[in-house]
Amino acid sequence: MARTASFLLTGMGLLTMAFAQSDRPAEGAPSVASDTTLYRTVKHDAFKPGEKLTYVVHYGWMNAGEAVVELREEPTPVMGRKVLRAVGRGKSLGAFNTFYKVDDHYESQFDAEGVFPWIFQRRVSEGGYEFSQDYFYRQHKREVTTQKQQTHAVPPSVQDMLSAFYYARTFDFSNARPGDVYTIETFLDDQLWPLQMKYLGKETIKLRNGKYRCMKFQPVVQEGRVFKTNDDLNVWITDDGNKIPVLAQAKVLVGSIKMELSDYEGLSHPIAKL
Repeated sequence: MARTASFLLTGMGLLTMAFAQSDRPAEGAPSVASDTTLYRTVKHDAFKPGEKLTYVVHYGWMNAGEAVVELREEPTPVMGRKVLRAVGRGKSLGAFNTFYKVDDHYESQFDAEGVFPWIFQRRVSEGGYEFSQDYFYRQHKREVTTQKQQTHAVPPSVQDMLSAFYYARTFDFSNARPGDVYTIETFLDDQLWPLQMKYLGKETIKLRNGKYRCMKFQPVVQEGRVFKTNDDLNVWITDDGNKIPVLAQAKVLVGSIKMELSDYEGLSHPIAKL
């Protein structure tokens, strides 16, 4: 339960939260590259500093929490490169707060041009369970150093769980066909994780604040852990230039969870709202 609440209540998951539930680390690790490794460049206009997304999390019939994800300019460059700072916060609300208090904070400083991380911080407090993570991504060496002072070899442009949320939004889905699977290599919980999502098609959905034209995705998960089958988790993202998640629904072993967009500002494009 703690792991599910962590991803859902912070909001940065929506795409990445679900993928990481696969509990399926990548096989092996790549060798460490030299300092001459070239950085990736990603051309996109899906997001910009000033964007703020707010979500309400429903656990069964209860309003369980609120999640906010913001993108800011970072004045201090890293390796001489411009950096953006993503900040995600999640907290429990109302009656849910009395028996399972959540107060989570995530930050990712990622490369503005390549959309890959340099620094990741995670502070989790859920129902009395607390832990911290500090990852330093030496992308030029294809290494990640953790707060445990352990260094791991990783693929080039590997993501953290928050930067992966933004990187996924740079994908071009214009030629996507139902059944297509997209993979993002991510370093999470001291391991490499191949985060995967399957495209299901286009769909119009109705939320409390209106109707949205969406693309529907199904994260590929390991059955029998948090989720019984892959069909138990679905995510809808806007069918526009922003590609923001507006709804995530999950049937977990201990109930059902829904995460719904409640407010947004600072988008790069008009939202696909009917």
